[in-house]
Amino acid sequence: MAPRGRQWLKMVGAAGVVGVAATGILAARTERRRQSYEPEEIRERLHQRYTRIQSRREGGTA
Repeated sequence: MAPRGRQWLKMVGAAGVVGVAATGILAARTERRRQSYEPEEIRERLHQRYTRIQSRREGGTA
């Protein structure tokens, strides 16, 4: 039996709540991972990224 009338709205609402909760969980996990870096580690990653971008520009690719 397919849901009818208000049952569809309840299902859509429940799916929305689950989606928001999942997004919050992913955002919290990403933030914890980001905050766990030491300043030196962040600096080193930025230097590596900058060097990689500069070498691509000098090589003629964007």
